[in-house]
Amino acid sequence: MLTSQQALDYATDVIARATRAGADGADGVVVSSGSTEVSVRLGKVEDLERSESGDLGLRVFVGSRSASASTSDLSRAAIDALVERTVAMAKLAPKDAFAALAPVELLATGPFDDFDGNDGVDVEPEMLRLRALEAEDAARAVAGVTNSEGGGASHGTGMTAIVTSTGFGAARGGSSHGVSASVLAGEGARMQRDYHSHSTRHLSDLEAAGAIGSEAGRRAVARLDPARLRSGPMTVVFAPRVSNSLLGHFAGAINGAAIARKTSFLIDSLDQPVFAPGISIIDDPWRRRGMRSRAFDGEGLPTRPVALVEGGVLKQWIADVAAARQLGINPTGHAWRGVSGAPGAGVSNVHLAAGIVSPAELIADISDGFYVTELIGMGVSGLTGDYSRGASGFRIVGGEIAGPVAEVTIAGNLKNMFAATIPADDLVFRYATNAPTVRIDGMTLAGD
Repeated sequence: MLTSQQALDYATDVIARATRAGADGADGVVVSSGSTEVSVRLGKVEDLERSESGDLGLRVFVGSRSASASTSDLSRAAIDALVERTVAMAKLAPKDAFAALAPVELLATGPFDDFDGNDGVDVEPEMLRLRALEAEDAARAVAGVTNSEGGGASHGTGMTAIVTSTGFGAARGGSSHGVSASVLAGEGARMQRDYHSHSTRHLSDLEAAGAIGSEAGRRAVARLDPARLRSGPMTVVFAPRVSNSLLGHFAGAINGAAIARKTSFLIDSLDQPVFAPGISIIDDPWRRRGMRSRAFDGEGLPTRPVALVEGGVLKQWIADVAAARQLGINPTGHAWRGVSGAPGAGVSNVHLAAGIVSPAELIADISDGFYVTELIGMGVSGLTGDYSRGASGFRIVGGEIAGPVAEVTIAGNLKNMFAATIPADDLVFRYATNAPTVRIDGMTLAGD
């Protein structure tokens, strides 16, 4: 794996070569990573994989034309060929009045905080094997579990360096640790599967492998002998493991590129109530040990914590440079960049703020409802907000969680769903995108 300085040197060098080859401007990105993953099944190692990679991406501008290309071959000859090819492509590309490097006056300046994203711990494959076995063994020990899809453990480090011809150059990196288990309960046609997993920046924050496995087994057994519900209107409650998906749909709808193309159902909603009063959605790229924390974005702009929704009101779009120029606003520091293609906007560590009632209080007055623990498919329209997804979970009867439910579809429109969102107080920062238990009245369930 490349060091930060080596990655910066590669990116700086390719920018210089592109400028000499005729580019008016350029940016380069180097992504380097190394990871080890161990998978076990039924007490035996199924796979042990070690991977290391170093990739370089180049974007060049010739006037108002631009092109991008990438390579995983970091030899001098390969980089020379990359530069020649990319500049030639840019000269033939159509003009684009909006694509550009970030304005110099807006570029981030160091020193940059790494937000405690790298614990410096090196984990040997044997330790990963033992962790994966512990997770699977704990899952298989749960009464009612009959088979296993396996346990897994991983460790990795990654680093991204970004350099622009306008003077920005910096690298950021982080570590990751993960553990998972997936098992089956029951026999034959009764068989059900479920899983549990956890990923963190620091090994000390990782949930115990045995706890991960036990929860995976408990979840699988709890799903045995599911019923089907009758079609009709129904209150739907999303468990935290799936409620965060609603924030993904929201982030897509406020993406500046979608707004500029007029392909978002929230296009006319800036500074308007979108959620119920009191709802806040925060994007915090500065969270300590956050999975997507960063001091600068994919175009070299500074990041900052921001309330995307405050008091139920949509406060801002998220926009990279190109989308911001189309919208006539400043870029928001939300650009993400891989080695291929131009940057695009996206959130970092985003969460729906906790409500003021417990999950038990949230469902206490629901006489007949549906508690969702798994979503299937991607039947969501970013243009209209229409929402339709397969779901499994549990009935809510008389304000209590009852028996399992499978093979139903829940439907609604995201505009109406957002307006009806009621969060519980059980927010936990477990993923990059986090939400508490969420109740939404007025949805439609399609079952029998």
